[in-house]
Amino acid sequence: MIDYSQAKILNIIYNRINGNSVSDILSDKLFVFEGEEEEDVKKIFLKPFANHFETNEFKHNIAIDLNPLYTISDKIFKGKDFIENALHIHQHLKSVSKHPNIKEGDLFVVHYDNIRWENEYNEAIGIYKIENKDRFIETSINDDGQSQIALKKGIGPRKLDKACLILKTEKPFTVFIIDTVSSETDYWRNEFISSQPKKDFINDTNQFLSLTKAFVTEQMPEEFNISKTEQIDMLNRSMDYFKTQDEFNIEDFNRDVIHHPEVIDAFNSYKKKFETEKDVDISDSFEISVPAVKKQSRIFKSVLKLDKNFHIYIHGDRELIEQGIDPDGRKYYKIYFNQET
Repeated sequence: MIDYSQAKILNIIYNRINGNSVSDILSDKLFVFEGEEEEDVKKIFLKPFANHFETNEFKHNIAIDLNPLYTISDKIFKGKDFIENALHIHQHLKSVSKHPNIKEGDLFVVHYDNIRWENEYNEAIGIYKIENKDRFIETSINDDGQSQIALKKGIGPRKLDKACLILKTEKPFTVFIIDTVSSETDYWRNEFISSQPKKDFINDTNQFLSLTKAFVTEQMPEEFNISKTEQIDMLNRSMDYFKTQDEFNIEDFNRDVIHHPEVIDAFNSYKKKFETEKDVDISDSFEISVPAVKKQSRIFKSVLKLDKNFHIYIHGDRELIEQGIDPDGRKYYKIYFNQET
């Protein structure tokens, strides 16, 4: 989780990206904010990242030094001219914004210090393209003492359209991405930033849980005679393992969660297939990320849906629910319990 409470804005610059038929508006002016103004700007630009935990890193097919945004960011972190390199960021974004449906926008580049991530304070660069502005009412009193109202457009603490936050962690840099992706283009993530999931415990946790859910809900029913209640039971055991352990180990997981040797073999084979298809490499042991587990727990459904009449939430012992068919051919579940609350 990103903590920006002690963050300091070192530099901020604003340029305007217009359509191809209109020249962009470029600035060589650095803006300065102090006190409450600085806190408000930090809230606008950093709060949307506060609960982000999906980490990325720069990539390039040949060499990382050929990734334009990586190279520019590295220069800023090394103390090179901020205005000049902010202009290079603008030029790089413009060069990949060729699709006719890419919108105009305001481009902000911000250099921060003291952003806390994983108990360390880091320098960071924030890059923001604001394509949609909020409408707000501005009130004032004129020189004659009369009240006035004006309807204006501006940038407020709303969801950012496109943004990235680059932390100066030990290389590779850690990149967080916000992208309101349109159906026409994904240039922000793939061309402007050119990123891939970072190889760390956060993505290991997230990817392993995604792998487990896909195996239990998609692959197991094809290979084994497994009921919905048994699927839910395995999903619950998987989530309980991640919620109660600090460290993941695949041998412990196979023993404590999957149990059966033939299912373990099928799971290990599916893991290799998943890694190949997703182009990821999930470690066999890693520290468990609590935020990743929290997010995944929202989609690990423990709900048994019966037609449109009933939803049964299964959280504990699967042995307390039985499935059957009565003499008339109607399916039923029998549930045992000790206490009604």
